[in-house]
Amino acid sequence: MGHAGMAAAAVRYLRSADRAPDPVEALPRPELRCVREDERPPVPQDEFRRVLGCFATGVTVVTADDEGTPVGFACQSFTSLSLEPPLVAFMVGRTSTTWPRIARAGAFCVNVLAAHQGPLCRAFAVSGADKFAGVAHDPSPVSGSPRLAETLAWIDCTVHAVHTGGDHLVVVGRVDALGAPGADRPPLLFHRGRFGRMSDGG
Repeated sequence: MGHAGMAAAAVRYLRSADRAPDPVEALPRPELRCVREDERPPVPQDEFRRVLGCFATGVTVVTADDEGTPVGFACQSFTSLSLEPPLVAFMVGRTSTTWPRIARAGAFCVNVLAAHQGPLCRAFAVSGADKFAGVAHDPSPVSGSPRLAETLAWIDCTVHAVHTGGDHLVVVGRVDALGAPGADRPPLLFHRGRFGRMSDGG
């Protein structure tokens, strides 16, 4: 069906409100395909960072219990994914040294940070350090992953699927338990390479 056919089908559908509806032709499925590497020139990395940095995100710390040892990393690329079943997702670099330990645990807890937890986020962004030194936490109820104190919310998950995405992995988690003990606090935001918070001015 061409554009004219689609338009005609739409007109018939709209006119059906005052009389018995005419059969409406189903619109064709779009063709899905991958973009070839040679199909368009790559976007410069510095421009990619600059433009995507305009999108403000919340900030999380993803944690897990690796055979009795707490592990975690700071993560801003976190999102809800599905309501039924309840799924969330985060993206992690393929070179991450923490991700293999979370994968081995098979479960994780996403800790949504509050506005005052910028220093905590910086501590979890450092590779190789003892990130949990002096950090208050308790085990999440299902996976036992570290649940950090004073956060806005926590989401306890089992690893549901892992997909490749360029130089990152897309990790999908099935939500087993969750809570928002600090929901009334302002969130920690990340925008243009810096931490910020919501202003009352909107």
